[in-house]
Amino acid sequence: MELTSPLGLVAGAWYPPESQSVQDAVARGDIDAATARDLGYVSLPVSSAVAPPDMAMEAAREVLLRCGVRPEKLSLLLHASVHHQGHDAWSAPHYVAERLGAHAAVPIGLLQQCNGGAIGIETAAARLLADPEAGPALVTTADRFLMPSWDRWRSDYGMAAGDAATAVLVHRADGTHPAELLLHAIGTTVATELEVMHRGDDELNATPMGHSPVIDVRRTKRAFIKAYGVEWFTKTAHDRIRAAVDLCLRRAGLAPDDPRLRYAVIPRLGTKAMDEAYLPPLRESTSAELLDLGRATGHVGAGDLNASLADLAQGDRLAPGQYAVVLNGGGGFTFTAMAVSRP
Repeated sequence: MELTSPLGLVAGAWYPPESQSVQDAVARGDIDAATARDLGYVSLPVSSAVAPPDMAMEAAREVLLRCGVRPEKLSLLLHASVHHQGHDAWSAPHYVAERLGAHAAVPIGLLQQCNGGAIGIETAAARLLADPEAGPALVTTADRFLMPSWDRWRSDYGMAAGDAATAVLVHRADGTHPAELLLHAIGTTVATELEVMHRGDDELNATPMGHSPVIDVRRTKRAFIKAYGVEWFTKTAHDRIRAAVDLCLRRAGLAPDDPRLRYAVIPRLGTKAMDEAYLPPLRESTSAELLDLGRATGHVGAGDLNASLADLAQGDRLAPGQYAVVLNGGGGFTFTAMAVSRP
């Protein structure tokens, strides 16, 4: 997405007070020491008491309070998630909108796997560009990964899952509301041929959790590798990631070695997975310093990119006028790169 003028962003994240250290996970047998080293996390946040939509409201209220936007002024509320939100045959986005008091906002749920939060920002930007009368849009994400349905340390390869929520307000940067970051451009690419990685050789079934009592992405990935080989995934991911970053930088008017480009922010996956899938094409596309913000959070479901925006927005990593390109990906597959700057 090429923006004729930057949009304003105000971003926040909510983490539960409880966490599990990697040392505790190894001692309890939740994960073996070798896998823990490959992942490279130090801890994961754990929300045993607060459901995901309520986590999202915590993040949203803090963001709205900080930027002075009343909930009734929101025109759109997009909520993205990966895992169970607390009830079945029910709309979590409408729940969040109702509890916030965002009664004029259109609530929309996004099922884009781990890239849901990023696609939410892109969708919000499209709404603001298409409708000059639309008020600010709010993008929330929330996930928690509890047994017996999800083993946060062992349900997938290349990542461990932390519980968190994020909220990003997207608005026109016309001075009406504060902008902690400016959004300049978005580059999104897709690789639908890789959807099979999370399906394996399973038949489509009739009921939830019908393939296994615990979500087991490792099983479908083993079937994928047996059928197609890991090299096909790596090559395809490299091509799409490189294309997303190159497209984003071009649309933002940034050269790969632009001195204003301070950071290239990576997703919150495990260290080994990042080294194999994301870092090679990212290093080919830009000489910006790589920034990893996820060692104490783990992979936070649909909210990795949005959580990184929150870290950039509320920290002092970017000086005024400096840029970062923030990268993310999600099963299916979709890859998104966003160029943001400090006003």
